[in-house]
Amino acid sequence: MKQDEMILKTVKEIVVKFIEVGNISPTSFHDHFRNIYSTVEKSVRQDGGKQKAGTEKE
Repeated sequence: MKQDEMILKTVKEIVVKFIEVGNISPTSFHDHFRNIYSTVEKSVRQDGGKQKAGTEKE
């Protein structure tokens, strides 16, 4: 559960930054949010799985 909160918080920060610089508009928010969330989630879950398996981060 804690990992899900971390993912959501990270995605929120990324999306807010993209909105601030004009890369995301309100009409495209939904698609961008889903894509960014998916990317961050995959990255976190892969890293978490490697650490749990006992391998070192590079």
